Formats: sequence, C-alpha cells, structure tokens
Amino acid sequence: MLSTPTEAELELAGARLGDALLEHGWKLATAESSTGGLIGHVITLVPGASRYYVGGVISYSNLAKEVEVHVPHELIVEHGAVSAEVAAAMAEGVRERFRTEVGTSVTGIAGPEGATEGKPVGTHWVGVAVRGHPTRTEQRVFIHDREGNKAAAALLALELTRDEVVAAIGVEG
Repeated sequence: MLSTPTEAELELAGARLGDALLEHGWKLATAESSTGGLIGHVITLVPGASRYYVGGVISYSNLAKEVEVHVPHELIVEHGAVSAEVAAAMAEGVRERFRTEVGTSVTGIAGPEGATEGKPVGTHWVGVAVRGHPTRTEQRVFIHDREGNKAAAALLALELTRDEVVAAIGVEG
C-alpha cells in the first residue's frame, strides 16, 4: 500500500503548480467534490498564490455540481457523479465560471461509505481543462482511509494540472 501523501508533499506539488502557472501568466480555478476544499487549501499555503489562483467551488452534492459549475443533470444521471464525464464538465464549468485559463476538478468516493457497483471506495476522477486544449481526465482508486484518499486525490489533481499546464505551454511556447 502506498503511503498517504504528507502535507509537505502536497505543499510542494502546490508550489510546483504555481510556478508553472506563473511562468505563463495563467490563472486557475478549482471545483472540488470529494476533496472538500483541500486542493484550494494546499494551493493557498503558498505565499503569493493569489497571483495565479482565482478561487474554487466545493461542489459536494449533485445539485451543487449542476448549479455552481453547470454540470448537466442528464450527465450525472447517465454516468454518475463519479465519472470521467462529470469530472470533465466540472473542470470546464469552473474554468468558464471564473474566466481562467485552467480549471481543475475532482470527484470521487473518499469513504468509508458510498461505494457502488464498479466504483469502490477510493475511486476518484480528476479533470483538467486548459483553454484551447482537450480536457484531460484521469481515474485512480486509492486504498487509504478517508483522509488519505482525499490527500491522494488532491495530490493527483495538483500533479496532473501541472503536467497539463507544462504540456500546453510547450505546445504554445
């Protein structure tokens, strides 16, 4: 079993993402479900994060996903809230809502309850929407306790977002 990410690891990932955003003068917004604001917390541990982090939405319920980041109700019904389609819609929706170059989302089942057929506890989807580029989604199934699953999902979101920003900068640079 992989160890739960530490706060220091999370903070380093947040700082690295911030550096990548600053390099291109881009802004980021987040839509968080299962992480409950942890990604925003980690990003704002870095002094000066306001230069690249606009803010975020904790869209914990399906209703919040629909109202706050404009995820179509039909998408949730058809694919479930924990899906690639919803993660992508959340990332695109928060990017549009906050008028940023990058939107990042996470939706998942932190546990210990909430598992469904085909979606065990620990299942998380991350979405990253970079304006002008295809939205990327990635799934992981973590095997920690609730807090560990949230930390692991937040770390994945930070690292995947940095990777997408660096890749987009390389394409545009």
